[in-house]
Amino acid sequence: MAPSPIAQRGYARIRPMITLYGIPNCDTVKKARTWLTDHSVDYAFHDFKKQGVPTDLLPAWIATVGLDTLINRRGPTWRKLDAALQASVVDAASATAVIVANSSVIKRPLVAWADGTVTIGFKEELFANRVRQSHPG
Repeated sequence: MAPSPIAQRGYARIRPMITLYGIPNCDTVKKARTWLTDHSVDYAFHDFKKQGVPTDLLPAWIATVGLDTLINRRGPTWRKLDAALQASVVDAASATAVIVANSSVIKRPLVAWADGTVTIGFKEELFANRVRQSHPG
C-alpha cells in the first residue's frame, strides 16, 4: 500500500490539537500551560480576553460539563455581577449572554482535548492521564 500524501511529503502524522481556553494572568491557567510545555505537549492557547468566548462552542460546553461546573460562582467576576443578573442565569441561553459579556465567569482552564472531550480545571494527574490516552506508547 502506498504511503499517504502527507507521509509522501515528509510531514509527521498530524494529530488533532489540544486547545486550552482561559486568560493568561490566571494562576491555574499558568500552571496548566507550564505543565503542558514542560511535558512537550503541543497545544493552542485561546485567550478569552483577546479572542473572546467562542459562542459556537458554548452550547456543547454547557451540555458536556453543565452550568454549575462551567460557571465559577465563587469567583470575583461572578460576585461583582448584579444579583438580578446572577439570578437570571437559569439555562443555556441566559448563561450564554452572561458568559459572552463576562468571560472571566468561566472556570479555568477549560481544555478541549484531542479526542473531543472537555475538562475544566488543572490537576496534574488528570492532565497526565489525558496526555497518556491521546499519545500512547
